[in-house]
Amino acid sequence: MATARQRREAGLWGKPGFEAKQYEGSPGYHCGLCAAPTRGRRFTLGFVGDTPLSAFLRFATGMDWISEKLGKFAGYAVLAASLISAANAIVRYGLDFSNNAFLEIQWYLFAATVMLGAPVVLRFNEHVRVDIIYGKLKGYRPVYVDLFGLIFFLLPVMALFTYLTWPYFWNTWVTGEMSGNIGGLIRWPAALLMPVGFAAMFLQGVSEIIKRIAYLRGLITMDTHYEKPVQ
Repeated sequence: MATARQRREAGLWGKPGFEAKQYEGSPGYHCGLCAAPTRGRRFTLGFVGDTPLSAFLRFATGMDWISEKLGKFAGYAVLAASLISAANAIVRYGLDFSNNAFLEIQWYLFAATVMLGAPVVLRFNEHVRVDIIYGKLKGYRPVYVDLFGLIFFLLPVMALFTYLTWPYFWNTWVTGEMSGNIGGLIRWPAALLMPVGFAAMFLQGVSEIIKRIAYLRGLITMDTHYEKPVQ
């Protein structure tokens, strides 16, 4: 008679609903019952087709991937803003020439850094906490604290901010609003970053909730360790 492990493996590898994905440099979690970690920081993530949480875990995996891509774009925005800032200083003081567009594009890139980089920071649990007891909690307790904060604070606030900022973006898009400064830029790209960023944070929050519920049910393993930043 087949053992429970053999039956589970047969259910994993024998069903057409199984999917496997590999991520380089994303060690945050992996499936405890239906995934095999490989060497280094690469993990193979797979989900059994008839697992109740499988669809939600696929969504979480996809959202993590999107957040990491947004984070890379935010990193490039930092580089671009730095280069433009240096070039603007050289042109202003070396050639006695300046343009408001050079200043405003730096603001736009900074906005992209913050709004598009925030979801990946949440994904890696690197947001700064006002920590009194969280770092001392053991076992599942930090996960319950995370769930409480995600459900009752992050999701409602991000949903509200998305709702409030979308009409502002739409108005700037429809009217073609321009900067009030001479030579300034059109406003809608900066306005768009607000609802997009808040919506991405909302969806990443949903992803974090799904992963923590799956962790509590023993479907995946997670690194719940949190280290306070050096002050």
